[in-house]
Amino acid sequence: MRVFSGRSRTSSRPPPTRRARDRRGSLLDPRSAAGQVFLVQIVIVVLLVVAGVVSVVVQASHDAVQQARRDSVVAAQAFASAPGVVQALRSSDPTAVLQPRAEEARKRTGVDFMVVTDTKGIRHTYPYPEEIGKKFVGNIQPALEGRTVVEQAGGPPVPAGRGTAVQAVVPVTDANGEVVGLVSAGITVKNVSGLWVPQLPIILGTGAAGLVLAATGTMLVSRRLLRHTHGLAPLELARLYEHHDAVLHAVREGVLITAADGRLLLANDEARRLLGLSADAPGRHVRELGLAERMTQLLTSPEAVTDEVYLAEDRLLAVNKRPTFPHGDRGGSVVTLRDTTELAAVSGRAEVARERLTLLYEAGLRIGTTLDVRRTAQELAEVAVPQFADIVAVDLLDAVLRGQEPTAEGWRHLRRAAISGDQQVMPMYPPDEVITFSPGTPQMHAMQQGSGVLEADLRQAHGWQEQDPDRARKAMELGLHSLVTMPLRARNVPLGVANFYRSAPSPAFEPEDLSFAEELAARAAVAIDNARRFAREHAMAVTLQRSLLPRGQPKQDALDVAWRYLPAEAGVGGDWFDVIPLPSGRVALAMGDVVGHGLHAAATMGRLRTAVHNFATLDLPVDEVLGKLDDLVVRMDNEEKTEDAAEGHEGEGVTGATCLYAIYDPVSGSCTMARAGHPEPVLVSPDGSVTCPGVPASAPLGLGCYPFETAELHLSEGSQLVLYTDGLVEERARDIDVGMEQLRRALREAGRRTPEEACQAVIEALGPVHRADDIALLVARTRRFPPSCVAEWGVPSDPAGVPSVRARCRETLRGWGLEEFGFSTELILSELVTNAIRYGVPPVKVRLLYGRCLICEVSDGSSTSPRLRRATTTDEGGRGLFLVAQFAQRWGTRYTARGKVIWAEQVLNGGAPTATGHAPVDALLEQFGDATL
Repeated sequence: MRVFSGRSRTSSRPPPTRRARDRRGSLLDPRSAAGQVFLVQIVIVVLLVVAGVVSVVVQASHDAVQQARRDSVVAAQAFASAPGVVQALRSSDPTAVLQPRAEEARKRTGVDFMVVTDTKGIRHTYPYPEEIGKKFVGNIQPALEGRTVVEQAGGPPVPAGRGTAVQAVVPVTDANGEVVGLVSAGITVKNVSGLWVPQLPIILGTGAAGLVLAATGTMLVSRRLLRHTHGLAPLELARLYEHHDAVLHAVREGVLITAADGRLLLANDEARRLLGLSADAPGRHVRELGLAERMTQLLTSPEAVTDEVYLAEDRLLAVNKRPTFPHGDRGGSVVTLRDTTELAAVSGRAEVARERLTLLYEAGLRIGTTLDVRRTAQELAEVAVPQFADIVAVDLLDAVLRGQEPTAEGWRHLRRAAISGDQQVMPMYPPDEVITFSPGTPQMHAMQQGSGVLEADLRQAHGWQEQDPDRARKAMELGLHSLVTMPLRARNVPLGVANFYRSAPSPAFEPEDLSFAEELAARAAVAIDNARRFAREHAMAVTLQRSLLPRGQPKQDALDVAWRYLPAEAGVGGDWFDVIPLPSGRVALAMGDVVGHGLHAAATMGRLRTAVHNFATLDLPVDEVLGKLDDLVVRMDNEEKTEDAAEGHEGEGVTGATCLYAIYDPVSGSCTMARAGHPEPVLVSPDGSVTCPGVPASAPLGLGCYPFETAELHLSEGSQLVLYTDGLVEERARDIDVGMEQLRRALREAGRRTPEEACQAVIEALGPVHRADDIALLVARTRRFPPSCVAEWGVPSDPAGVPSVRARCRETLRGWGLEEFGFSTELILSELVTNAIRYGVPPVKVRLLYGRCLICEVSDGSSTSPRLRRATTTDEGGRGLFLVAQFAQRWGTRYTARGKVIWAEQVLNGGAPTATGHAPVDALLEQFGDATL
């Protein structure tokens, strides 16, 4: 039967090889692949050559026109600028002078015509005299405006013939730039084409030669293709390739083809899988493939084999072997392999288990890389896709996202914290949306019972569908079919749920998938809870630190101030700053840094800032302020050491801090500053230059290295003083010198910007993306008290001079327009001057400052400070300071190198005096009863 069947096939249709031999020499046969390729290539070559010739001809024509335009412009400009043309145009007979010169220029330059016209376009010259005096043909208006015009226009006949010409019109201007005439030169189109037509034979010849060479090469390639394809048609080649590709990739039976010398010619995918062959196995000898000895002997022997069983690792293979050319003299063989083992299911389950273990290991590495709740939830969603689920959504309680302790009251309202997978084609809840789950949903069941819920078929999950019927229906239509919901719990506290979805064509979840999802959710829940607790502690620390930092800018006349504070990502630190108004219009600036992070550093910062406020209130010099801060830090260190030693943690909690303290006086423009281990400030002068003022460096606070060196600077108005902490200029990837140079560059680029703009520019230039340390920045631009707002004079040491002080004060206030404050100010000055003359030491001086408030100062050479005491009814004096305190907003004493200054401030309140009306002194004294004192 087999012989008969084979004979009938042979007689009915000749084999492809015989038909290929019959057509091998037919190169122009359009049915063969080689013939089709040859014809297509010939057509493409002809089109390319024609396109090339046309493009060269067009380019040559274009170049000729451009050359004609340039020649016309050059000829016209040369004649227009020739000596004597302007005079000839202004003569009584321009034609007599210009006609012979124009003809000579035309012949010399090679143009076809050279025409000179007046400003109305009337020709003075032309190659044919009968055309002289007629209107010029062309556009002369731009030339009359002083511009050169190149155009194509027709006109009267010229020696080169009639027709369109490329002509240039150039103005003729006199020494004053006035247009007195026009010169036009041009070349006819006939002569323009003469520039490139001689190149046409060369172009066509080159194109023909290229066509011949390309056709010859195409023919050689096609003949070679004809030999390799055996004259087969494209459909036959495609069918053979499909059969070959199916054998290589689709057939689930191994196929090996070997040559007569033992080389492996072909191995399909199944054979490579069954025998463990590498990708470079084809072409190598069978003995070099590393196969078992029995398999190697089978492949190299010429004998046929039928259904013999061989062991290849853990597989039992049924092998068949036949000669490749059974009816020919060529050697080689074809070997087929078929896996007959029944271990596929077992090995498949083992592979799944191995993949699950690998995924759990990967989850341990990828989940919890940061202490951010949302990022940790996103990591859980991403690690499970696509190895375990197609879509993963993580829903958390709002309290968890805020870092708070979750409660059972908010279980039904969860917020979508993360989603991963192909959620764009699914109608899923978007991130950050609040979802209110109904009691019958799998999510609520999982939260209440504390274990996972499996919905193998969502079509039967009525509670899930009732949550959002429209969304559920669309999701199932798009292929969503299975769900595992797992609660996220840590320390027996519910955090939210993780939803694992599968869509077609993935298989549905099975009961054993619950254990894996539970293990994955347990690991993620611990990481989410750690992030939640960190968020809570970080929020508490940030809140504490924010409450300890300045809330707003104090009112003062000395500085325009702006600041920035950026906490570290890992936890708040102890960076702080302050702006403290001082008496006499002065302002104190403080910038400090406490070593460490967390609540301890924030609390220490608050204690130091409070101490600076208290020391500033005493109006101490800058070195004394740092000295007292140093004592405070030493005392705090001792307290920490004592507490740690009592708890068995000796050496822990030791405080370290740096500080820079400066006092600026807007009247004199002087700024005194000192720094204890703090980075040096940067000074930006009004002209934009950036320098470091050279403040001496002293030891950090807490080492007991008092005293501290000070520096006194004289700042021009508009200077900017930049204070900062080391987090701005120093980080792991950047040296402090590099950071300082970047800071100076940013301040130079900021130029004359406001302090607010300068702060923003510095932060944008130096602020790192991930901050390992706090950053505090303060920019203060100096202001000066105008001389017209300062009044100062000396007072003789005689009580009789007090009336003159009152008169001088009255005159000064009248000049400032503050007459309504005259009574209170005179009373304050008279009392202070009287005390200074009676109890102080000369010289006695008075100074008035008019700014946001009215400041009265009386200085003398004594260091004795007056005290506010209660005067009895029998005392003749002692009530002067009560009067001062009654009329002044505040008053006090500050010490100088030459004595002391008693000052009093009156708030102007928009021009209204602090005390209303001129109450008699006796009436005022009656107010000083026991309650007041």
